[in-house]
Amino acid sequence: MVQVTKLTMRFGSRVLFEGINLKLDRNKRYGLIGANGAGKTTFLKILSGEIKEYEGDISIEPGLKVGVLGQNQFAFEDFTIADAVLWGNKRLYDAIKEKEHLYATGDFEDEAVNNRLADLEMICVEEDPTYEYDVQIAKILENVGIPAEHHHDLMSTLPSSEKFKVLLAQVLYPKPDVLFLDEPTNNLDIDTIGWLEHELQRHEGTMVVISHDRHFINAVVTNILDVDFQKIREFTGNYDDWYLASTVMANQAQLERDKKLKEKEQLEAFVRRFSANASKAKQATSRQKQLDKLTIDDIKPSSRRDPSIVFKAKRQMGDEALDVIDVSHSYGDLNVLHDINLKIVPGEKIAVIGGNGVGKSTLLKIIMEEIKPTSGSVKWGATIEPTYFPQDTADRIKGTETLYDWLRAFDPKREISEIRNCLGRMLFNGEQQEKSIEKISGGEKHRMMLSKMMLEGGNFLVLDEPTNHLDLEAIIALGEALYEFEGNVICVSHDRELLDAFAGRIIELHADGSYIDFKGTYEEFAEAKASGSL
Repeated sequence: MVQVTKLTMRFGSRVLFEGINLKLDRNKRYGLIGANGAGKTTFLKILSGEIKEYEGDISIEPGLKVGVLGQNQFAFEDFTIADAVLWGNKRLYDAIKEKEHLYATGDFEDEAVNNRLADLEMICVEEDPTYEYDVQIAKILENVGIPAEHHHDLMSTLPSSEKFKVLLAQVLYPKPDVLFLDEPTNNLDIDTIGWLEHELQRHEGTMVVISHDRHFINAVVTNILDVDFQKIREFTGNYDDWYLASTVMANQAQLERDKKLKEKEQLEAFVRRFSANASKAKQATSRQKQLDKLTIDDIKPSSRRDPSIVFKAKRQMGDEALDVIDVSHSYGDLNVLHDINLKIVPGEKIAVIGGNGVGKSTLLKIIMEEIKPTSGSVKWGATIEPTYFPQDTADRIKGTETLYDWLRAFDPKREISEIRNCLGRMLFNGEQQEKSIEKISGGEKHRMMLSKMMLEGGNFLVLDEPTNHLDLEAIIALGEALYEFEGNVICVSHDRELLDAFAGRIIELHADGSYIDFKGTYEEFAEAKASGSL
């Protein structure tokens, strides 16, 4: 369905990928993976036609509907929410809107008007044979968490996170033959991600998706496209299958190289020893010819680098960690938390989950005493030293100082080597540590915040959506670090792989202010919820 031929993409002297030949088939769902900066989004934009300056050729089978998940959340501010979704089928949208206009203003005694209405009706029948576009749009919007009573509100009334849901509904509604999705799980809660997985598993065309959610990739894709080594290699299977296969391939390549290096050493030693010996000269010449033919391929360094995240508490905690006592909170007439009571004992690791807008971030801000609850209180144990990863990291990491100076400001007495080590663990090398804070990306700001948390050495970690902007390798490393950490953790996240990695207690907040406090892993929580026992 999609053919990629001799594709090469450069940015100046930097080669992202070179000489790529791929055929993306019908009924295959491809997960596009690679390190941040490897070129995943660039490749997707080339496939979708957004980027046109490249070498090679991209061809999509004629007559196929192509759907691309929009990234501009403010592109439809003057549309109703339902119309923004309908716009996903532009031909149907234009026909319906022109038909409505003609019925409202047209002269029905004019033959041209009636002929045009007939033409528009034919377009509507072709695009919507069952005349159910409004029902289908209402259903998909409700599935992404937008209630029916808001479907005719303007897009401008929605918060940014909800706007993205509409863009997702917009691209899914027309059921395109070829579907290109860049981070479709952004801003989705766990239940909506589960619904999206089910929808995409039924997609019958070709799909290419980028996601840093390992659980989502494993559930949805049939094939992996790995962007690395300036190539895009295809693997059959999901992310876990790719990980096993790529590890085996890397080990085999290293073994083959080691074998050739040993053979080279033996041949060189023989030539050196016997080249001047008349009786061995013929054999030495033969060995030299073997040596000349021996090619030892360099093993190119992967663009993937695994961060080394290690949280170590500077202070031993006592017998009390944290009590949340009768906490309720409202924003005007909106009640988001109601009588929350939590006793958190030393060593507990807790995941906070729930839909968008139910108060997860508010709860963490109350715990960190950034905002005062409408009622109730928070009591920290006397020995607790919390450290905080806020959701609005990008807004908090500001200034013109270097990365090193920004981090050092939090503990000027700390050894220089420790500060540089914290940055190095998050993949900022010596030169990068001298970059200006104002010039780093959202993902780099997340890594800076993790560096700060490691430097602070708190014994109670409070994290609000720490996986946003992190690649798969960093998310896996974070999950391992939280599991190994000997203190307390309370973390808001929609990433189920991360939750599975560390959490032994689940708190689910609900829109009506109620909550579930479940002792057990996320997997056990999901099973209990599915069985109806919660």
